[in-house]
Amino acid sequence: DDFNWNYGVACAAAADYKEAKEALLQIQNEKYRAEFCYLSWLARCYIMSGEPELAWETYVRMETSNESFNLLHLIANDCYKMGHFYFACKAFDVLERLDPDPEFWEGKRGAAIGVFQQAVAGKASIDKLQEVVNLLRSTNNPQVDHMVNRVMRKWAKDNRVKLD
Repeated sequence: DDFNWNYGVACAAAADYKEAKEALLQIQNEKYRAEFCYLSWLARCYIMSGEPELAWETYVRMETSNESFNLLHLIANDCYKMGHFYFACKAFDVLERLDPDPEFWEGKRGAAIGVFQQAVAGKASIDKLQEVVNLLRSTNNPQVDHMVNRVMRKWAKDNRVKLD
């Protein structure tokens, strides 16, 4: 376990996320597996390897704490950076509800537009776009009306896509 821990973290730090993920997942010791450092490196490896849903599941399994907030922050920013906008939007939405920092609204807004762009390009499902619209509507921000009604719903109507 010590070798896999050291090797996994070294690979992740060197941006060899696939190898890092494999090493980290071989660790059996529950003490290692419960550490925030382990969970954050594993989440980053998942995101950078194109598996953001596994990073999100890692967060969901955590108990609410400062560490879960920090993991959520990592997920939001890494997913945004890698173009996994759906999970970035979900993470920024939770962050925004926990802390009304304007930075979280900006991240959520940018990620929502990313999901919209992916839906327009046929790379994100309409179901995911609908979920993002619902997340936006739960936000008390005057920009939401313009984004949802004048941009997203107009596109949906023009393209005969059902979007509530």
